[in-house]
Amino acid sequence: MPWTNNNYPVSMKNLPAKTREKAIEIANALLERNVDEGIAIATGIKNARLWVKHHIK
Repeated sequence: MPWTNNNYPVSMKNLPAKTREKAIEIANALLERNVDEGIAIATGIKNARLWVKHHIK
C-alpha cells in the first residue's frame, strides 16, 4: 500500500514536512520494487535526510 502525506508510517511522524515528503517518495519507490516494508521505511528516512541536507538551504 503506497503511503501519502496523510497516511504514512508512524516512524515518519516527527520528521520535518520536506523530509517526510521525500521519505515517502523514496519508500514508495522501493515498495514498487518489492523491497521489504521495514527496509523501505528505514532507507526512505535515511536517504531523505541526506537529500534534504544537500538540496534544501
